[in-house]
Amino acid sequence: MGYQNSNAALRINNTIEMSKRFLKYAGRCSITFIALIGLYFLIAFCCSRITINANPSNAKEIAIYIMTNGVHTDIIVPAVSAEMNWTKEISYQNTLEADSTYQYLAMGWGDKKFYLETPEFSDLKLSNGLRAISGLSTSAMHTTYYKNIREDVSCKKIIISKTQYRQLIDYILNSFKKDETGHLVNVKSSIHYDIGDAFYEAKGSYSIFKTCNTWANAALKACGQRSCLWTIFDTGIFLKYQ
Repeated sequence: MGYQNSNAALRINNTIEMSKRFLKYAGRCSITFIALIGLYFLIAFCCSRITINANPSNAKEIAIYIMTNGVHTDIIVPAVSAEMNWTKEISYQNTLEADSTYQYLAMGWGDKKFYLETPEFSDLKLSNGLRAISGLSTSAMHTTYYKNIREDVSCKKIIISKTQYRQLIDYILNSFKKDETGHLVNVKSSIHYDIGDAFYEAKGSYSIFKTCNTWANAALKACGQRSCLWTIFDTGIFLKYQ
């Protein structure tokens, strides 16, 4: 009986020791994970405050806009200009009601599944959010036609040169996937955020290092305008244009 009690006590002690070790390692992993998240946001904050092309010098020829909904940044360009007729590739017919009276086109890059399954933030699911930041899913371009653009705290005008606009066009077009004939690929979906919007297949994958705002920030870099060294949020971009 004493021997059995001794073995039982030994097993209990071993279990306690294993539990202590597990809790110790779990605590260390948790602290490391939290520290890495903190470091990620610290780096993101610092990089978003570093300005690239702080004082661009260029001819004032074409007006583009940046617009945010508080989370996501779009680049807005003229629907039709001498440099590019976007309506040939991004057809009004793929929208619910847009027509030739809509003079501006907003474009934003993002996670395809997130776009199509989360039209409102109330539709957000943890699985969609985790999939989006994993870098393993596909992406889409969300395009929206507007009749008019009104400048306010959420929408800023930037006037660039024709050469810079052509650079911006190249950057944006290179973000779209194209079919074998070189045309943009419309996403066949009943999902619309607006009467003038549609989705198109895009290149790349959304991740914690490349977000919709990272894409928009890179668009500004591509045409030589004020931008962040790197950003995952819209705040850093719009601070440059206060």
